[in-house]
Amino acid sequence: MPKTLFDKIWDAHVVQSVPEGPDQLYIDRLYCHEVTSPQAFEGLRARSLQVFRPANVVCMPDHNIPTLHQECPIQDPVARTQVETLAANVREFGLKHFGVMDERSGIIHVVGPERGLTLPGSTVVCGDSHTSTHGAMGCVAFGIGTSEVEMVLASGCILQTRPKTMRITVEGELGKGVTAKDIALFLMMKLGTAGATGHFVEYAGSAIRSLTMEGRLTLCNLSIEMGARGGMVAPDQTTFDYLAKCPEAPKGEEWGKALEKWKALASDPDAHFDREVAFDARDIAPMVTYGTNPGMGMPVDGKIPLEAPERPLQYMGFQPGDPLLGKKVDYVFVGACTNGRAEDFRAFASLVKGRKKADGVTVWLVPGSWAVLKQLRQEGVDAILEEAGFALRQPGCSACLAMNEDRVPAGKLCVSTSNRNFEGRQGPGARTILASPLTAAAAAVTGVVSDPRNFL
Repeated sequence: MPKTLFDKIWDAHVVQSVPEGPDQLYIDRLYCHEVTSPQAFEGLRARSLQVFRPANVVCMPDHNIPTLHQECPIQDPVARTQVETLAANVREFGLKHFGVMDERSGIIHVVGPERGLTLPGSTVVCGDSHTSTHGAMGCVAFGIGTSEVEMVLASGCILQTRPKTMRITVEGELGKGVTAKDIALFLMMKLGTAGATGHFVEYAGSAIRSLTMEGRLTLCNLSIEMGARGGMVAPDQTTFDYLAKCPEAPKGEEWGKALEKWKALASDPDAHFDREVAFDARDIAPMVTYGTNPGMGMPVDGKIPLEAPERPLQYMGFQPGDPLLGKKVDYVFVGACTNGRAEDFRAFASLVKGRKKADGVTVWLVPGSWAVLKQLRQEGVDAILEEAGFALRQPGCSACLAMNEDRVPAGKLCVSTSNRNFEGRQGPGARTILASPLTAAAAAVTGVVSDPRNFL
């Protein structure tokens, strides 16, 4: 029978199947951060169990760490306890740990791919919904709960009901100023936040193949916001070229063997998907959100739909039929596991170069890892940003969520490259417009929501 890429990887990892029940799935890579892992390790301890395959587990803190003065003790007692608890559990169970200030550390969903810890054809899990990011590498990656983290630590396996399959095809050439983030926001606008519920999505088509590895990671990161179990892109030369530079990817003879296997990872031409949808890249413009979920999106030069629900608009302070262009912006945030890679900051810098930060706007530029920060300094991107009045911070999840010091104050409006615009997501009472790094840059130099195409 012809198979989808998802089916091929899933079937290769099934240890056994329960009749009319879940599959026991072998897991190649478990990522642990400080928020969802403490109870899992406590469960091992209570049952006198060890980690089944320590080499398959990588741990690092990211949600709670500050993005300034990481060399100093964390001031918030809850955040400090969570970070210290992860470090203690790592020592006790003998696991790989990229701690605070470690040059290999950062946001776990940025570090995994950039170091080559996430590989095509593998199964990847983490106690975090945006584990879907890793599917851009051509693997099956999905978020799991704390009890499931314990299950993987103890056995190397997990019980999972097999998802349905879905293929989203985007054909054609992307327009000026349109990025992977805009593709994702466009798809959510069209399909809704429940449009892929119960499915594992494969992204296909010429527009998807044209994306860089960083763009594919952004796209797959947002799969979960459509209700999908995960998202993936078939590995190709773009993937292989990216991995060839990763420090922990296979080397030498092992690289050749791995590459041979990876080149076979594709959906068969006549494979059946449970659902298929297709879009034209020419229909996608730079996007922004107007409400309190990522599916409430619109072109940056459009108007809020007249049928938009009342409650989200009340929270945002908007009205049906309003344009967002010209709305005063208080904060701009570039970063998160969605848009915290070097490409994202290069895009931001390309627009602000020769311009100046707008008065009255607070701008947080937070690289997704120390490796990204180092790369931006080597390329001179930091100098371009500084000339325009901006500064790079230290790596971390930052203002993606209100679990560290980078919180947007109540009532303030933030143009953000993160993945969620829920009520209070960036701080109690904070209002969030999701956008690409280019759209964020346009807001940063004008002080209002602006169309990036006017600056390119």
